[in-house]
Amino acid sequence: MHHHGYLWTGPKDRFDEEALRRPPHPEPPPPDSRPELVRRHRDVAATFPASELPPLETAYWLVKPRSLVRGTWDEARDAADWLAERLAEYAPRFTAGSGCGAGSPGRHVASAVERLRAGGDVSLGFYLERPAYLSLALVTCSPNRARPELVCPVGAHGPGAYRAGRLSG
Repeated sequence: MHHHGYLWTGPKDRFDEEALRRPPHPEPPPPDSRPELVRRHRDVAATFPASELPPLETAYWLVKPRSLVRGTWDEARDAADWLAERLAEYAPRFTAGSGCGAGSPGRHVASAVERLRAGGDVSLGFYLERPAYLSLALVTCSPNRARPELVCPVGAHGPGAYRAGRLSG
């Protein structure tokens, strides 16, 4: 078991485009469906995996491009340390109502360690100034508990797959 880190920041209105953050339905529409329905399914199937937008379901980060993986760690504590570093990095940009006040980062990190050690995923989101949004995720892999059918984006996990907590890539 290992963990991948993901980070997205961008305009809040882009983050709110939920249709772009949903995976396509596993079954395409029947051939006799309305052409716009068939076209929409085809478009979603092509764009969802390539989109850098955070998926609605955290495990679906695993189908996104490997280039979006910001780090890979065997130890939950190391992954949570990355999360702590990102929270500190973005702290000056948090809005007053972001939910990450002075005492929150430590609670978020402690909770992340616990959840990752149990095989779960972590997903956090915060409002930033301008209005922008920060999405941070730590996804457990090999296998993912919520979606075991999803394949690890790093490929074979082992020597050479990553180095020093970062992708060698």
